[in-house]
Amino acid sequence: MRLRTFRIFLVLVHVSAACEFGPFPYSVTGIVCRMTKPAALLLNQETAQVIQAAFRNAKFPNITGERSMRLLGKVAYGLTNIQVNDLSIEQSEVELKENDAIHIAIKNVTAFFKGTLNYGYAGAWFLQLFHSVDFEIESSIDLQINIKLMCQKDQVAADASDCYLTFHKLTLHLQGDKEPGWLKQLFTDFISFTLKFVLKSEVCNEINFLAQVLANFVHDLAENFVRDEGISVDISLASVPLIKANYLESHHKGLVLYKNYSDVFTDSVFSPSLLTESRMLYFWLSEHILNSLASAAFLDKRLELTIRGEELQALFEMEDTEAQRNAVQMIFQGTSYNNSVAKVWSLAHPQISVQPEGTVVKSLVAVEVSTLPVEEESLMVLYMEKEITVTIQAAYAEKKLILHPLDSRIEFKVFNCTADPSENDPSIRNFLQTMISVVGIPEVISRIEPALTSLMNSKGLHLFEIRNPEIITRKGYIIVQLDFSFPNHLLLDFLQNRL
Repeated sequence: MRLRTFRIFLVLVHVSAACEFGPFPYSVTGIVCRMTKPAALLLNQETAQVIQAAFRNAKFPNITGERSMRLLGKVAYGLTNIQVNDLSIEQSEVELKENDAIHIAIKNVTAFFKGTLNYGYAGAWFLQLFHSVDFEIESSIDLQINIKLMCQKDQVAADASDCYLTFHKLTLHLQGDKEPGWLKQLFTDFISFTLKFVLKSEVCNEINFLAQVLANFVHDLAENFVRDEGISVDISLASVPLIKANYLESHHKGLVLYKNYSDVFTDSVFSPSLLTESRMLYFWLSEHILNSLASAAFLDKRLELTIRGEELQALFEMEDTEAQRNAVQMIFQGTSYNNSVAKVWSLAHPQISVQPEGTVVKSLVAVEVSTLPVEEESLMVLYMEKEITVTIQAAYAEKKLILHPLDSRIEFKVFNCTADPSENDPSIRNFLQTMISVVGIPEVISRIEPALTSLMNSKGLHLFEIRNPEIITRKGYIIVQLDFSFPNHLLLDFLQNRL
């Protein structure tokens, strides 16, 4: 009765939490994750830990009843404190059944259960005897699990209720095997029927529970990965998860969330044909997400930089030439770098477009250089606004993000220099244009690289052994493709903390 009620409850939950999608779900897809069969085979190696957790955490009820026996009368019995004493798994296989389920076949599960057998019988002449004996049950089991992927509350949900146990062996060992043979035979026959039903019910319920907990765990990891303080990305599903013969795939909205910032996306160029099946894991990202993230970062005042002291000196003394020395003398008027400061900030939302040659960033940037003479007020000696366009190629190696600027274009919009108010001397502007191209842009990028690497590592990316990652740019989107090794301790920590 309890199992039937539980199944009805699951059906009601699935119906009430069903997701609704528009007629063209790909058009609102900003992020796609594709996991191919090699990745599924790798993760299947961790299945043994999940199944062991399911057996060990299953709550086996006490079993009571009575049987009538000739001459002895009625025999009452109770099996209590049933728990797993030992468990081993010989083999696990996974198959992706297209448009159906993830089929997992677990063979030769050897499980030992222990508990206490209480029994008593009222024989002829009203003689009553009651006994208690410890028991152990040795079993050999095969499991068949079909995991269906669905959308529930706008996220991927796993339904593993299609679960079957096949018993090849079920042997009862009473303590010391000193009890009468008829007693062992009686309870062996009974357990062969009753315990099979109990095990299937409780173990399969626990596997179903763990499957959903793991799905929620993966969702929480992903949601946390795309969140930093007030800026986050909505990874709600844009369509029902797909199961194909060679891969699993989920499509997500990818809308950027930031305070009152409103993000709308209805013209995605995603198509399943844009991704292949040669690597273990793929991520497809629309350029719209990068644009929206840049806008949110601008609104959050993150696109600001202050440079002073030795760092400022390194920028302005990139080369020791007469033109450089004259420009520095005219700008700083003999004030030391330690008493000077440069501020750099974006004046508008950066515009990002993804092209085959790389990610193109176009931004209107302001630079203000001020000197702080001893015992005098701050004096602005240089102010300029310029439109900078730079093409960047990205890579990931040795657990670090690498950004490589390919080319840049600089167009001055405003230029005010205290030393040249009439702008008759082009040498300062020419020097600054060269300085910005050669060392200014690389300096900004060198600040972004470790900041993004640190952010990703704070989300746990460094825990994974990523192999041969590639970041590929195409017109309007980015593909990240990679192979990986699963960190065994991550699942162990999860199972220990959640169960």
